[in-house]
Amino acid sequence: METQETHSSSPIRQTTILVFSPKVTNRLRYILEEILERMLGLQLEITGDQAHFRDYEGAKLNYSSRRFDKELFFYASPLLFERRVKPQRIKMDLYKEVPTFFISKSNSDLPYDLFAASFYLLSRYEEYYDVPKDKHNRYPAEASIAYKHGFLDQPIIDKWVQQLKEVLLTYHPTLLIREKKFRFVPTYDIDIAYAYRNKGLLRTLGAYLLSLKRMDWATIKSRTNVLIGREKDPYDTYDWLLALQKQYKLSPIYFFLVGEYGTFDKNISVYDNDYQDLIQSISDVAEVGIHPSYGSNQDVVILEEEIRNLSSILKKEIRRSRQHYLKLEIPTTYENLMELDVYRDYSMGYASQTGFRAGTTSSFFFYDLSLEIKTKLRVFPFAAMDVTLRDYLNLNIEKTYEQLHHLMQEAYQVNGLFITLFHNHSFSNIEGWDGWREMYEELVKEAAQLMASVETKKTNA
Repeated sequence: METQETHSSSPIRQTTILVFSPKVTNRLRYILEEILERMLGLQLEITGDQAHFRDYEGAKLNYSSRRFDKELFFYASPLLFERRVKPQRIKMDLYKEVPTFFISKSNSDLPYDLFAASFYLLSRYEEYYDVPKDKHNRYPAEASIAYKHGFLDQPIIDKWVQQLKEVLLTYHPTLLIREKKFRFVPTYDIDIAYAYRNKGLLRTLGAYLLSLKRMDWATIKSRTNVLIGREKDPYDTYDWLLALQKQYKLSPIYFFLVGEYGTFDKNISVYDNDYQDLIQSISDVAEVGIHPSYGSNQDVVILEEEIRNLSSILKKEIRRSRQHYLKLEIPTTYENLMELDVYRDYSMGYASQTGFRAGTTSSFFFYDLSLEIKTKLRVFPFAAMDVTLRDYLNLNIEKTYEQLHHLMQEAYQVNGLFITLFHNHSFSNIEGWDGWREMYEELVKEAAQLMASVETKKTNA
């Protein structure tokens, strides 16, 4: 008796998507590349030829002012076809409980223009307006559309991309979309390497006199014990951080301030041998970047010298940065960094509020609206800073952990990148930082468990 073999054939998975647009601008190409290529892992083709689009048999998307037939259609707002920056009329709505804006026509397959709205947030379009600045000349969180409309704590672009994915697969079920996975990246700014050590005679004497004036006997005792070698400097938390890194298999990034001493730049001298040894020892086990000084923000010559000094210590090129005091002025700060071949920046966040300044957990390439070009500089947004939680928002330890947990869960739900910003002195247990070390370790433990669960799911899939 003959047996009949049955062969199951699975459909061929598509990896390319064709997008029709009547006009292809730098803005349009940039945001399609960010969303479709970098976030969804698709191969992108763009055409302005209607006949070619109609005849195309693979996955396709019509981004224009009108639908042709029964194809996937997104109504295109004017933003991506303009060339200058001007105030935009922003009307908010909700779609499946997610805030949206740039509302589309009724026959669009999404009721909002995902690409225009994403471009508005990623390019930091609103920061080019004549807006009020805070005392450090920074764009205030409170001026942003995300804060005003209550979605700053949501990675809203990542949520829109999840909705986009659903629509794409409805029209094109064989489309192969890449799955991202949640990652936690702790980062540390070393503004003041030591509380008492290596400050020089004049700074040390001045500190003693100030403590005497305040009758702060505890600080006088602690400083003295550190200087004579009886106690470890309270800001010297590096061994603990490295142990944490090893235990939880982390990949942290340290940003070192190496600028001249000034009103807002209080670190020890870059020429101090102990400080250089510290920088070198950290670079042996973790990534290191420049923490441009407060004074360098408006002077590329000063910035160049600081990068050169750090590069000389490490004997390698410097490619990562985060601005001291988060003095991020768009586009000037990024243009200065690129002029000096620094192409990865971690300053995208606010000092006064936690959340997602650019609306995403994902890294993205910076689009310079003043030049209307996609640049080589890659932006890595962070979600929360220790000083924001304690000093700006006045949260206690419990509320701080709740807020960090909430932001981490937001990133986890969209398979995003969760970046935090802490300082070495946050773990000193002095000067109001009591209990932060223990709280932070709980956060790290939770993040490590989430990353491990992602790997487990991937293995079992």
